Amino acid sequence: MQRCSIALLFFLLVLQGSSQQTQKPRLVVGIVVDQMRWDYLYRYQHRFAEDGGFKRLLQNGFNCSNSMIPYTPSYTANGHASIYTGTVPSVHGITGNNWFDLKRWQYIYCTDDSAASTIGSTTTAGKMSPVNMLSNTICDELKTATNNQAKVIGIALKDRGGILPAGHKANAAYWYDSKTGNFITSSYYMPTLPGWVQQFNEQKLIDSFYKQGWDTYYPIETYTQSTADENTYEVKTFGKGFPYILSSLAGKNYNLVMATPHGNSLTTQFSMSAVANEQLGADSITDFLAISYSSTDYAGHTFGPNAVEMEDMFIRLDLELAELLNYLDQQVGKDEYLLFLSADHGAAHNPAFMKDQRIPAGNMLPSVVVEDLNKWLQQKFDVADLVIDFINYQVILNMPLIEQKRKLSVSVVANAVVQYLLKQEAVQHAFVLADVKQAVLPGGIRQAITNGYYKNRSGHIQVVGKPQYIEGFEKGGTTHGLWNPYDTHVPLLWYGWHIAPGVSYREMYITDIAPTLAALLGIQQPKGYTGTVIQEIVTK
Repeated sequence: MQRCSIALLFFLLVLQGSSQQTQKPRLVVGIVVDQMRWDYLYRYQHRFAEDGGFKRLLQNGFNCSNSMIPYTPSYTANGHASIYTGTVPSVHGITGNNWFDLKRWQYIYCTDDSAASTIGSTTTAGKMSPVNMLSNTICDELKTATNNQAKVIGIALKDRGGILPAGHKANAAYWYDSKTGNFITSSYYMPTLPGWVQQFNEQKLIDSFYKQGWDTYYPIETYTQSTADENTYEVKTFGKGFPYILSSLAGKNYNLVMATPHGNSLTTQFSMSAVANEQLGADSITDFLAISYSSTDYAGHTFGPNAVEMEDMFIRLDLELAELLNYLDQQVGKDEYLLFLSADHGAAHNPAFMKDQRIPAGNMLPSVVVEDLNKWLQQKFDVADLVIDFINYQVILNMPLIEQKRKLSVSVVANAVVQYLLKQEAVQHAFVLADVKQAVLPGGIRQAITNGYYKNRSGHIQVVGKPQYIEGFEKGGTTHGLWNPYDTHVPLLWYGWHIAPGVSYREMYITDIAPTLAALLGIQQPKGYTGTVIQEIVTK
């Protein structure tokens, strides 16, 4: 009898342990910070609050400190799609924010959907959906694994930041209509806005944010990690410098707020409203909230990485993250949610700034590249307009025109373009994109270009600029898009449910996030995934 009792007790303990091992988080929260260079984590670490978001994630979560983007071009749409599909543009098909479709012979915006209509506004800003993304996401797999019982919601100021992560089966994706100051969605998801979204919009938080203006969180003289304010390396969107008086914009301009920390505040407030009103994480079925903080990107393009504005932006984002984490602790339960934070891309320093630091740098202006190429090709072949565009660091040839001219061939024109480009100061490599395997390139760069290539959604000739040579932004601000580490080295932090504190310096990729989530949740990987499970995360 005693043996039976001992055996039963052992069986119950084993059963309890097994039950604990199969337990799922109530909510997964994916945070993508748009245009967050990896070094911001450490450059501003002493500025982050002790009870803030970043230090909490760094100290109590797992830090994948050598996380890279494994493809080029490195843009917002590609980044969000790659993080959530677990694969690269050559598989999921999102080759840029925009691309020239060689098959349809027209420009395509990544989330354009002519069959959809705007829900929540009379503008066309809601004619969007994920139909151009060819793979599904980890959110889609969660929906399938739970027989569609899981709730999945994507939120961002940018449409692509909300739509692509949430995937094809999402309950909703919401984004910001800069003409109305409201969060909207698409008929792809629902026929009308939920009441709680309408009530949120009616608050017009943007107007109250404008009335607050934007001043530095700390005294401006303490911003020693940045170039002095009112410098020549930034665009003067709001005027000369701090403090920015924005009250005159209230009720009139709902666009400029996106380049201020208030845009991130709006995103946090809306995200918390979604958790409460949609009851995310309220039961044992795992839900997914995909958040993208877009204002960091708008500000980065405007001011550049070395601006006081960017230092202040991340100081304030740290506080936003703290508010969100504290709210999730209360609403969902501490250690009941699983969270990761990463970025879709980084950014280069402004070339003028780099030159002043005695570092080689420069610009490639797309309109000038096209104009000069067409002039040179016309002199060579006596045919005008042989180049249509220079987009995503790729040259688009005028194929119909070339095919009309009997004396021309695509290969002859393409090789001529390559010869011309290789003579230009900004260009380090140029080659026919379809022949990337034969290009004389370091293996890592070749693989990144291959991973970013999708037939009919990529150009004909690839241009690789010299380090710190960027596309445009000659008069201030900055951009991103190539293989260089300032564009492709991004943070990756894990926190919460079943995440033990630690750090790894092993090279990992943003495409590893989705398969790692699949392993943690015990669900199938996205259909096109090419990443690998991060063993340090799933091994306790």
